[in-house]
Amino acid sequence: MAARQNYRIFDITLSRRTRISASLVRFTFSGPEVEQMATYAPDQRVKLFFPEGPDSLDALFEIAKHNEYDWYGAYRALPETLRPPMRTYTIRELRAECAEVDVEFVLHGDSGPASRWAMHAQPGDRLAMTAPAANVEGAKLGYEWKPPRNVRRILVIADETALPAAAGILESLDDLPCKPKVEALIEVPRSDDTQPLSQAGKLRWLARDTESDCHHGELLMRALRDIDLHREIRVLGGRPSTSTGDEDNEESETTFWEPATADDSAPFYAWIAAETKVAMQLRRYLLNECGLPKQYVTSMGYWRLGKPSS
Repeated sequence: MAARQNYRIFDITLSRRTRISASLVRFTFSGPEVEQMATYAPDQRVKLFFPEGPDSLDALFEIAKHNEYDWYGAYRALPETLRPPMRTYTIRELRAECAEVDVEFVLHGDSGPASRWAMHAQPGDRLAMTAPAANVEGAKLGYEWKPPRNVRRILVIADETALPAAAGILESLDDLPCKPKVEALIEVPRSDDTQPLSQAGKLRWLARDTESDCHHGELLMRALRDIDLHREIRVLGGRPSTSTGDEDNEESETTFWEPATADDSAPFYAWIAAETKVAMQLRRYLLNECGLPKQYVTSMGYWRLGKPSS
């Protein structure tokens, strides 16, 4: 018999919404099942399922009762016309003892089922969420924040879609056994999207509304180039690259997801999450121009410009 997956579907209800900034809203969900939820890292991924009418989630919950630890099998078992829209988000904070979990949304109009729901959601609204279940054996999955134990330099780069994960990462830095030098670059739509975060490292907010005709990710690349990483990487054992062989196909329809593979002796760790082409470009710069070994870099395309993601 195959081992049980540790992800399952949870029945959750919106208890309150809190405006965090001009573009970001925190939704706090509750329900007795949340007491059984777990999270393993500050960038813990979950799936949210959005109703398209009254009681439209009931069929999913009913079939999940018989496939408790095979949520995807339960979802696929539904007729296609009954499958609720599904999107990936990050747990911002889990308070299992209070049966509460926070998820933050970027607001950008009625462009998709998730953002449409977020624009109009009110306390009492019901969603379904897949998340890790506590006290279930199996591999801990659904996250990529895995800094080496003896890391001396950390770089965190995020756009607004990865801001909840980046904020959680910054808050977790005090738990590291070492005390690395940390720098974080966060690009947001507006200057009033900044928020107070942990000061465990050097943090730069980059707001696109401060410059006209500023393309998504442009400020991240400029700020990254402003850091003297060439010297730092040489000191930490990296070597300037003489080729551009580590290429990614920007036209690919597949998800861009390149986790680091460094062991605990690695001195440098970069965590990048942003729009797909932006994440690719940032990764290429670190590898091909700065000489950072690719096993030190986690780079993820959280969404793709021009394609509906929420």
